[in-house]
Amino acid sequence: MNRFVILSGCSGGGKSTLLAELGRRGFATIEEPGRRIVAQEHAGSSEALPWVDLAAFARRAIMMALQDRRDAMAMTGTVFFDRGLIDAAAALEHATGEPALHAYAAERYNPVVFMTPPWPEIYAGDADRQHDLADAIAEYERLLSAFVSLGYKAELLPKIAVAKRADFILQRLGLA
Repeated sequence: MNRFVILSGCSGGGKSTLLAELGRRGFATIEEPGRRIVAQEHAGSSEALPWVDLAAFARRAIMMALQDRRDAMAMTGTVFFDRGLIDAAAALEHATGEPALHAYAAERYNPVVFMTPPWPEIYAGDADRQHDLADAIAEYERLLSAFVSLGYKAELLPKIAVAKRADFILQRLGLA
């Protein structure tokens, strides 16, 4: 679905800040499933936290991403997703070896995925992001490979101010 645009890439690379900027500009946005799951798990059993059980976390992220897609169908215009189904499927495949990417390959997004590259100068861990930069970079490389293997064009976002990043995306999509 061409109007569904994925922001993916390196953890701590500025995706959530960029999503907020796109929302401020009037675009529909979908928050990252992982952050929502971590918040729910902190309030509950904590069994599906990614650092406790990555497979359980990824399975929940897949279900949430599928629901996000259904919810986005009711939205008008371009919808920006902070991560999504492919990110979750890549995590499940990494955790279990299950061929999850191809199981969800038919659930298409815009053919261009915008990737935040590793940006050590802004990377910061927190209670919800407990992995280090090296793990974040390894995840980024897996995601880049996953999107390309599914036929997406990965557009690397420049390391510039958030407003200019939003301008860059909107120009690339012909929405500027």
